[in-house]
Amino acid sequence: MANPLYDRLFGIHAGKETPFLHLPDGETLSHDAFLRMAARFAHGLAALGLGPGDRVAVQVEKSPEALALYAASAQAGVIFLPLNTAYTVEELTYFIENSGAGAVVCDPRREPDLAPVAAGFGARIETLGAGGDGSFAAMAAEMPDAFDTVARAADDLAAFLYTSGTTGRSKGAMLTQENLLSNTATLVDYWRFTASDVLLHALPIFHTHGLFVATNVTLMAGGAMIFLPKFDLETVLAQLPRATSLMGVPTFYTRLLSDPRFDRDLVAHMRVFISGSAPLLEETHRQFESRTGHRILERYGMTETNMNTSNPYDGERRAGTVGFPLPGVELKVTDPDTGAELPRGEVGQIEVRGPNVFRGYWRMPEKTAEELRPDGFFITGDLGRIDDDGYVHIVGRNKDLIISGGYNIYPKEIELVLDAQPGVVESAVIGVPHPDFGETVLGVLVPASGTAPDLAAIEAAVRDALASFKHPRDLILVDELPRNTMGKVQKNVLRERYRDRFVPA
Repeated sequence: MANPLYDRLFGIHAGKETPFLHLPDGETLSHDAFLRMAARFAHGLAALGLGPGDRVAVQVEKSPEALALYAASAQAGVIFLPLNTAYTVEELTYFIENSGAGAVVCDPRREPDLAPVAAGFGARIETLGAGGDGSFAAMAAEMPDAFDTVARAADDLAAFLYTSGTTGRSKGAMLTQENLLSNTATLVDYWRFTASDVLLHALPIFHTHGLFVATNVTLMAGGAMIFLPKFDLETVLAQLPRATSLMGVPTFYTRLLSDPRFDRDLVAHMRVFISGSAPLLEETHRQFESRTGHRILERYGMTETNMNTSNPYDGERRAGTVGFPLPGVELKVTDPDTGAELPRGEVGQIEVRGPNVFRGYWRMPEKTAEELRPDGFFITGDLGRIDDDGYVHIVGRNKDLIISGGYNIYPKEIELVLDAQPGVVESAVIGVPHPDFGETVLGVLVPASGTAPDLAAIEAAVRDALASFKHPRDLILVDELPRNTMGKVQKNVLRERYRDRFVPA
């Protein structure tokens, strides 16, 4: 029986002894060895009582075993829910409850905190460590290394990815097999990936970029990955001579440019550098091309849609733009109030339609109806324009989304924590330019009259409640927040006021 996702990404490599994962310690895992590990893990999922359509929530460190759990979920028909390793127990509690996960797989260090949470929702809990240790790995080690792939259809759900909402309530984007496969096939062709490619993979795999773009593209093309646990400058510089391609966030490229060893000779053999998940400064584009002779290929995607646009592989990669709509993807700029399509050059909200667009938000029919039009167009929440040559420009976000180092951050979630602190009347959280992360988080607080809030205590409260990438880089005290005539806080005024706070003079 067919299972499109497993068959087209994984099953095609059965029996192949060609390299798939090159690890930092010099070990190489072949495609076939990886699939045998995944099959044992698929048996493990079945042993936990999970079957087609059930959800497995996964918060583990990046490793070959973590990736095999994704493959195992596809083979067993289980919906894969990867979770950021920085999420706190409070955040994870919501994801486990909302998703209705039947099992939770976590790092061994997190089990004492998460075990009572999982038990409270009737979910099994197992552990999987970065070194391949843990209770799930031990159980799977005793399982057969072949698994009868579960039949699934192209429109069956394959994964949930949670994306924060402006109300602070996260939304589970439901992604089908076809959503993932159609986008992967387009990218393999558009970016010219082949079995000869070796991708330097330093991205996390709980995110669209590292999992459904970088990994899926490599799998479908039949190539290999240098699989690093994270971006480490020394390691990346040492591994670049073995690679043909690199996918990264802007932070990767600014850090590479900070080292004089990163030069034209080091990357003369490279085929392509791709950037996404956050805006790439035009200055970074120029510096990179001047230093290396390579022009970064920037693209635009979202949790709900995977990739929507890309600068061309052949042709002008225009700095400050995200290129053209990908083949099969329709993109238009519309009036936020009327939904009417706007002429080229005018700024409006970006809407997209195509086989890459998700099915909707899990258990949130009202939110789905707000953002997915009846004709299939998804209202992205991003503001942009299309220039006379057809290049798409992202100019802002109509929901005040902050993208820092490739992570999506919604201010409301942070504001709820700040507003609850002693001595704080209200807060506004904004994103301001940062030379390394693209944007960073800044908190603006209005103190109660005659009080001086304890900023250290507030920072400690934020650390306890929220993942580290959401923490404000600084907290600023002001007498009042700027408002318009309707009483709405003018965050655009705050962004302009503090836009140079972290930019070197």
